[in-house]
Amino acid sequence: MTNSVLQSVGQAALAGSVALIVGLSGCSTKASPNPQAGPGAMPVKVMEAKAMPVNDTSDYVATLKSRDSAMIMPQVEGQITNIFVHSGDRVSAGAPLMEIDPLKQEATVKSLESGRSAQRATLALAKQQYERAQGLASAGVVSKQDLDRAKSTLDAAQAQMDSLDAQVREQEVQLHYYKVTAPRTGIVGDIPVRVGDRVNTQTQLTTVDQPGTLEAYVYVPIERSAQLKMNIPVQIVDSTGKVLVDSRISFISPQVDNTTQTVLVKARIANGNDALRQSQFIRARVIWGTHHSPEVPILAVSRLAGQYFAFVAEPQSGGQYLAKQRPLTIGQTVGNNLEVLDGIKPADKVIVSGTQFLMDGMAVIPQS
Repeated sequence: MTNSVLQSVGQAALAGSVALIVGLSGCSTKASPNPQAGPGAMPVKVMEAKAMPVNDTSDYVATLKSRDSAMIMPQVEGQITNIFVHSGDRVSAGAPLMEIDPLKQEATVKSLESGRSAQRATLALAKQQYERAQGLASAGVVSKQDLDRAKSTLDAAQAQMDSLDAQVREQEVQLHYYKVTAPRTGIVGDIPVRVGDRVNTQTQLTTVDQPGTLEAYVYVPIERSAQLKMNIPVQIVDSTGKVLVDSRISFISPQVDNTTQTVLVKARIANGNDALRQSQFIRARVIWGTHHSPEVPILAVSRLAGQYFAFVAEPQSGGQYLAKQRPLTIGQTVGNNLEVLDGIKPADKVIVSGTQFLMDGMAVIPQS
């Protein structure tokens, strides 16, 4: 009786163990959606490399200059007695900017005018004497020699009068230069001089700029000069690489700068919102052309001892994938991606997640 009970219990336990093994086997089968991936395959996110257009560019430091800027320099020497404007003032054409001490020039003009007044009296007397000599000569009272002498005196007085008139006009023009005026409507720039300073014709007093179009002066190394062509695209970018203005080359210098061995090119820059300033240093990006290269996300690329690497999910027989580490030759940074010059081809499945846990040859399960 006891043996029979023990035998029944043993058979029940054996049946339960078999059922448990079958159940565990069924659960294991459901948990592996890709039985061909092999044991220990790691799920990874992949991104297919695509050939994207990439600009062939070079960045240079450029200087902005106004196309409508007038540098104000005096046409006479002297001491500044008045400054009528401040930096940043808007002025109209002909508005007074500064005054250079005119007292000496005014005295010169007054002296010449006095001399002209005296000569005018001398000329009037010479005319009277000539007219009197004409009357006496016609009556036969004086000789023709006396008449010619009177005519000569009149002509000399007239010539002296004309000379004095010309001198007065010249000195009056010079007097006009002692008041410096704006040559055009615009904004007054920096004023480096002060009242009391002595200036000459080489002294810069200020500038008058008209808001609007600027020009970028870009100095391109002579090695690139053969690629320079009119209308090549030029971008003005900020320190983060953001494009501020798109333009094109509008001038190429026919000469090379002997000091820097560069070629000057210019590009017109629209400045409608006055975001850029005259004489500002900026980055100018010259776009030489466009080519197509695959791009990969920056986060998918690692660097070791100066060499760049990325993992690619390579298909194997039986539908398996292995993570293969490839050395890369990197080009430009394009947004959040890196241009790959060598190491990855279009349509390669680049692993973009979990790369820190991967080893070369590890089995992976690609997920898009």
